Amino acid sequence: MPSLEEIIDKRIGEVQTDSLDLSFGELVNLYSASPQELVIQPEYQRLFRWSDDKKSRLIESILLKLPIPQIFVMEREKSVLELIDGLQRLVSVIQFINSSVLGLEPLVLQGCDLIQELNGQTFEDLPLRLKLTIKRSSIRTVIIKRPSQSTLRYAMFKRLNTGGENLDSQEIRNCSARMVGEEGIRFCEFIQKCASYPAFINCIEPLAQVEKDKKGDEELVLRFFAAKNAQNLFKGSVQDWLTNYMEKVLLKEIDFNYQVEQDQFNQLFAFLSNTLGEGTFVKYRGEKPIGGLAPAYYEAITVGTLNALDQIRNLPIDHIKNKIIQTVQTEEFRQNTGSGANKREKLEGRIKVIENALLKLSNE
Repeated sequence: MPSLEEIIDKRIGEVQTDSLDLSFGELVNLYSASPQELVIQPEYQRLFRWSDDKKSRLIESILLKLPIPQIFVMEREKSVLELIDGLQRLVSVIQFINSSVLGLEPLVLQGCDLIQELNGQTFEDLPLRLKLTIKRSSIRTVIIKRPSQSTLRYAMFKRLNTGGENLDSQEIRNCSARMVGEEGIRFCEFIQKCASYPAFINCIEPLAQVEKDKKGDEELVLRFFAAKNAQNLFKGSVQDWLTNYMEKVLLKEIDFNYQVEQDQFNQLFAFLSNTLGEGTFVKYRGEKPIGGLAPAYYEAITVGTLNALDQIRNLPIDHIKNKIIQTVQTEEFRQNTGSGANKREKLEGRIKVIENALLKLSNE
């Protein structure tokens, strides 16, 4: 049996990294090169979360030669680099030096408190010496090499904390999935494709915009597949459940047939959009929808309806709509969505209540 030291030494070798001091000018050139040599994926991180004040103070720090936290990039095919941590810092500098490559307006400095004379200046306004200072200033860049073991790359990304803006749960999942390699990228893009399906967008319209901005729509897609395929993994924490399910799919511990899953997702949400539309996942008082999207209702209605779909798809739409609205107001359903709803038996219970109500409707 290997010793503890031997086990640790083996794991150390599974991630290969290299560290370089790249100038901001070099990084801008890599990003704007054709073909692109540095990839920034705006779809899995919120690209412009920093305020202009915060961006400006970064430029001020660079000019004053203050320490800047390192960034992390991952090596992809053909030695292309993909930014995985440090997005806000790098994008701020790119916007200041050459905003056109991002399709943005030039950054006008504001909020600089150490050198207030910088406020109101653009890159073009600066003297040549200061322009060159910014371009030639370097930032430590950690490159995760392509041969690195994918599961350890994935684990490492989840632990990164280099002083940047905090990401939300689904953003972290999207970013970390890419660390697994092509399979992770495929899964991430699949979730995003599902989230852009018009019928799904219609059904989750009541989801608050602040949640949509945090990739809450993509989290709901993942939540559907977890509720459908992995109720047994639920142990009380929704975020841990979703992350655990995704990891098991990526590591092929759970089978995931993309075509089958896509077909079921599309059929279900086309049906729900046509039946209840924007009122699919909200609470009701009588016939009146109230409040925003209720996650517990979402789990129950999606999976419960899917389980009964073959038996009810040809029934009158009004009958199905009324049955769901009536069922979510029953005491049995409320017992599975109220206090203590984050228990596996309550998750299974509320799904079964919807399924049984619809199956009963099909037999009437």
